[in-house]
Amino acid sequence: MKRRYSWPLWTFAGIAVLLIALHIALPYVVRDYLNDKLANMGDYRGQITDVDLAWWRGAYKINGLKIVKVDGKVPVPFVNAPLIDLSVSWHSLWYDHAVVAQVKFFKPEINFVDGGANKQNSQTGQGTDWREQLGKLLPITLDEVQINDGRISFRNFNSKPPVNMNATDVNASIYNLTNVVDKEGKRDARFEGKALLLGHAPLETTATFDPLSNFEDFEFRLRAKDIELKSMNDFASAYGKFDFNAGHGDVVIEAKAKKAQVNGYIKPLLRDVEVFNWQQDVENKNKSIFRSVWEALVGGTETVLKNQARNQFATKVELSGNVHQQNISAFEAFLQILRNGFVQAFNARYERPKPDAG
Repeated sequence: MKRRYSWPLWTFAGIAVLLIALHIALPYVVRDYLNDKLANMGDYRGQITDVDLAWWRGAYKINGLKIVKVDGKVPVPFVNAPLIDLSVSWHSLWYDHAVVAQVKFFKPEINFVDGGANKQNSQTGQGTDWREQLGKLLPITLDEVQINDGRISFRNFNSKPPVNMNATDVNASIYNLTNVVDKEGKRDARFEGKALLLGHAPLETTATFDPLSNFEDFEFRLRAKDIELKSMNDFASAYGKFDFNAGHGDVVIEAKAKKAQVNGYIKPLLRDVEVFNWQQDVENKNKSIFRSVWEALVGGTETVLKNQARNQFATKVELSGNVHQQNISAFEAFLQILRNGFVQAFNARYERPKPDAG
């Protein structure tokens, strides 16, 4: 009797020991495998700290993902994701007989950097096939991607003054990241997100896009409300050569791309705007007299053009361009179109040429 029961017990114990050893060793194997894949990402290099497995819910966690640019001198990582959670949808597995997953990013950060004339010091994601890299990290069909408490920054470390525009408290979801077309022949993923622009202005954005079209077909809409214009002074001074002394504003952006051709508009609505201030601009020793005179002219033009009854004015700048530009990615081309349109929107009412002096 003892021998009859001893064999199953030893077998069970052996399987248990094997499973425990596998549970301990597998995270290290997966971590090393992913780091090996992320080490070769074109112009970027990635690394993760460790991996945790959660067998009971069909999930694993990636801890400490950082992606940095290999060439150039960029002082911030392109992606910093402290925690990524991937879990299999049991509902889809049971009812649809399909293996799909939900991915959650917790406190991720993305840093876009304008390096000016030196393109090696710019950081826009160009030089890497990010769909391929996502497939390395998450080799499974994705039903939904969630971003929780994220941060997106636009930096320029070389401009005068340096620029640091950011959106914080980013909470967003991307749905239907699939390679299967629907009955109408479409393959539209959907993006919905909310954030705080510059730490205080509510921002909402939506987009639809084909996840496999290389950013050639999409619709995009963004609205930010109650922006304190003085908080944009670094950007306005670096790219528009003027400062805001007071005022608030809303910004609406709508853009649509079809077969890589982008059309849309940027429409800022500004209220109680003051651009020129004697004490701030003339008595400021860091500004030249030419810069101060220019801002005085800008401020005077603003006073003439605004709606006196409501103490506000609006302008609308058309967006147009092609995302296929030489030596840059489609996404970077779209960002350039947006940035140029944004600067033009705030400069559209000023017809005088800007002085060269800073």
